[in-house]
Amino acid sequence: MAAKVKLTLYFPEEMLQEAQNEAERQDRSISWIVQQAWRLARDRIHQYPSVDQLTSAPSMER
Repeated sequence: MAAKVKLTLYFPEEMLQEAQNEAERQDRSISWIVQQAWRLARDRIHQYPSVDQLTSAPSMER
């Protein structure tokens, strides 16, 4: 099992409330909910361009 690391994350209040509601619905912690969301979304997120890729793209100006 991986080591547990304490980390502070900041979420918009509405998003945090949604996560809390889902955690209560599933009788799980918010941490567990966020971990599962990351596991489900990470492949899709890895497909997003990086900031470097966006800023190094050729200019479309004429």
